Amino acid sequence: MSSFATAEVCDAHAPHLANGDLRALAPVFKTYGQCRAFSGPVCTLKVFEDNVLVRDHLETKGEGRVLVIDGGGSMRCALVGGNLGQLAQNNGWAGIVVNGCIRDVDEINGCDIGVRALASHPQKSNKRGIGEKYVPVHIGGTLIHDGEWLYADSDGILVSKNELSL
Repeated sequence: MSSFATAEVCDAHAPHLANGDLRALAPVFKTYGQCRAFSGPVCTLKVFEDNVLVRDHLETKGEGRVLVIDGGGSMRCALVGGNLGQLAQNNGWAGIVVNGCIRDVDEINGCDIGVRALASHPQKSNKRGIGEKYVPVHIGGTLIHDGEWLYADSDGILVSKNELSL
């Protein structure tokens, strides 16, 4: 991955912002993990207070992808913890974006991946295996499709219909 800055990406791709091919997520996410900037093709999940599908995905080869989890914005439990952060790192995921909470913040901050989430919460999630894979998700005020590209750094998160030349 080449070096990038989301602010510069916005400036260089203003027509794509105008037509919706490039979208900025609302600035509601906190930054976790050692990678402050990350990018890659998106893999989507839609779950609610249940992280079985999250683990299932992170157990596969990430190949530089970004797992985007629509957890419904729940603030009642965590969908990703330290073990899953380590699993993501070990399997080559570039990052994880959670529309919900994480836990084991110190462990996740020790992982060589990028993580964005709304907050932390000490309680673990349910384990029922309920959710949807590879579906469009609505996060941070924008619709995100499986296979799109995500770019995240200290300034924010961008989603593009296609990989951008940076």
